[in-house]
Amino acid sequence: MKFNKRTHTCGQLRESNIGEHVVLNGWVANRRDLGGVIFIELRDRYGITQVVFEPSYNSEAHEHAKKLRSEFVISIEGKVRKRPVGTENPDLSTGQIDVMVDKLLILNQADTPPFPIDDNVEASEDIRLKYRYLDLRRGEVQKNLLLRHRMYQITRKYFDSNGFVEIETPVLMKSTPEGARDFLVPSRLHKGKFYALPQSPQQYKQLLMVSGFDRYFQIVKCFRDEDLRADRQPEFTQIDVEMSFVDVEDIFEVMEGLMKIFFKEISDYDLQLPIPRLSFDEAMEKYGSDKPDLRFSLEMVTLNDVFDKSEFRVFKDSIEQDGIITGLLAKGCGDYTRNQLDVLTDFVKKLGAGGLIWMRVKENELDAPIAKFLSDEEKKNLVKKLNAEPGDLLFILTGKKLKTLSVMGALRLEMARRMNLIDPDSNPSLLWVTDFPLFEWDGETKRYYAMHHPFTSPRIEDIPLMESDPGKVKARAYDLVLNGNEIAGGSIRIHDSKLQGLMFKALGIGEEEAKEKFGFLMNAFKYGAPPHGGIAFGFDRLVMLFAGKSSIRDVIAFPKTSSGLSLMDDSPSLVDEAQLTELHIRIR
Repeated sequence: MKFNKRTHTCGQLRESNIGEHVVLNGWVANRRDLGGVIFIELRDRYGITQVVFEPSYNSEAHEHAKKLRSEFVISIEGKVRKRPVGTENPDLSTGQIDVMVDKLLILNQADTPPFPIDDNVEASEDIRLKYRYLDLRRGEVQKNLLLRHRMYQITRKYFDSNGFVEIETPVLMKSTPEGARDFLVPSRLHKGKFYALPQSPQQYKQLLMVSGFDRYFQIVKCFRDEDLRADRQPEFTQIDVEMSFVDVEDIFEVMEGLMKIFFKEISDYDLQLPIPRLSFDEAMEKYGSDKPDLRFSLEMVTLNDVFDKSEFRVFKDSIEQDGIITGLLAKGCGDYTRNQLDVLTDFVKKLGAGGLIWMRVKENELDAPIAKFLSDEEKKNLVKKLNAEPGDLLFILTGKKLKTLSVMGALRLEMARRMNLIDPDSNPSLLWVTDFPLFEWDGETKRYYAMHHPFTSPRIEDIPLMESDPGKVKARAYDLVLNGNEIAGGSIRIHDSKLQGLMFKALGIGEEEAKEKFGFLMNAFKYGAPPHGGIAFGFDRLVMLFAGKSSIRDVIAFPKTSSGLSLMDDSPSLVDEAQLTELHIRIR
């Protein structure tokens, strides 16, 4: 079908174009017939222009326009005019003009869509994901993807200007399941053998450092076969970075530069550098999280010293067992009812706490079920330590250190929501969290696992503890946190094969297993591996936060559901028996 090439987009025409003859192409967003005059809002990704079919202006075009319905694809030719007085639309960038149509060409008709192509659509997410190609026509969704595009370009420009080389790494690689589950890809040519899709390019980027490419980056697709939630997908995108001959400070400097540019270019906000830092231990004790939201204060306070001589059995046992007693002050919440306090008690119990100790602060006393078990000195010191005043509410949790702090951290966030402490328009809160434990203990399997990954370097001063007391070893690892969301994580890597062997030993990975899983990397280290380190940004989450959304599905063109399904193309799906036979696979 022959049609003229557009002269302008649907978001381009202004009063300066009045009198010009133009060609516009797009979709019918809205159709109104007012007393014989037909008004069409014509839409493309650049905006909306009103076009007018008037019988006295061009009767043939007007007659043809009677066929138009929502989402028809059309091309029009016509003359730009100033809208009649009183009909201007200040909500549209093109709202001062419209186009009188001389010629209409219907390029394609459309069925009635299952939901309106409108920013305020009320259709369920499942319906919108099933018809994602229609959902993507909505201005709000297009705005998110255009933001994503801008952030791609900023990333590439920034790293290129700082001497980084973008290098693609393989998508089909060896399975090394030390983190989440791998997605496996059967090999047709090599019977019974499988590739894995990369959870990250970790080993390849370290090999690039061995190869002499001292500054690498890649915007890369990664895959993890894990349980999903709002900010996770089975396939996701990372900004992957690695650098040679660097220490932590060098990596922080480069990454802070990238964040400063993002905030300036996207939000017109001047980010102050350097970004503040907290150790893992400080973050846990003050905020109960290794990704604390610091847009509000509401700090937790460790109370072990207040109760170090307590005869109250719960506190006494906790201190003797090297546990923690942590407190939280809810300012002005002393009027909470027993029902409200029961709800909060259930909240912490569901997270694994044995219970919640609460105390209402009154003029000369603490109103609490446990008050009778505490000495006057303990009550006095508790009020002082928490800076409490009459009318306040105190919460106390006690038990195993990290578990108890995590539960109180969740209660901190819940109270911040209840007390309206989180201002969505407040300045962004960025934070480096450093000095993570190198290992975490799994009580079920009775072994240590790498908190980050098995290539993370311990602090040099902690290396002697690798064999004697692994639980006390700190890692040269760091996370970057934005408004309570981890947006990047990385570490200085192990570049010495002997230290890497020590790491494998602590993880219970024997020499043969290490050789089978990571032999190619260990061999590379024998030929002169430089000191190196890096970081990876969760790009989807980063875009989500800059877009002001709460799910990464809002900023991915074709996302999966929270259960990993693609409703649009019905994947994952069954495959033909012949394909399975060719791959030497039988479904039980």
